[in-house]
Amino acid sequence: MPVKAALLRASSWCGAAGLGLVALSAQAQTLFTDHAPTWYAQAAITESNGRAASLGLTLPWQQWTYSLGPGQVTGHWDLFASRWSSQQHLARQQTTVIGVVPSLRWRGDQGRAAWFAQVGSGLVFADKYYGTLHKQFSTRYNFATHLAVGMNFGERRQHEWMLRLEHVSNAAIKKPNPGENFLQLRYAHRF
Repeated sequence: MPVKAALLRASSWCGAAGLGLVALSAQAQTLFTDHAPTWYAQAAITESNGRAASLGLTLPWQQWTYSLGPGQVTGHWDLFASRWSSQQHLARQQTTVIGVVPSLRWRGDQGRAAWFAQVGSGLVFADKYYGTLHKQFSTRYNFATHLAVGMNFGERRQHEWMLRLEHVSNAAIKKPNPGENFLQLRYAHRF
């Protein structure tokens, strides 16, 4: 299956899953807070036939909030370890990546809405140079920037699904700088 078709199918599936979760989250009427840590598992695909699997932890900026329009902005540290896989000639190359990404999350209804939007940008470090059949990174340190939408559900809104678009590159510090775009699906659980 071509990668673009897989990306389209994945985003359609995520949209349908999100609509189903809206019905579940409508039952959760308790006041929710983003000031609790979470653990998460995340899967990703790329345009260049790459894949990634991550395990991570989010640590909130305790009691830091900012009112923005009808919602509230909170911040957290996203700490993770990933395994990236890419096609290299006859075999797949495996690259281990660790990262730290400060992120901001906006949640409507003064912070009580189940849905949220998120942005973040931080640093990642790979154990070796990442590459595919058609591109090769020139640095092991890179920047990771993402945009995401997600929602919480469950009796205490302890479960979370998030769909993310992330770009990783070295910001033209060194050439070549091909970058890689990831479509990521994340499940998180609040402690």
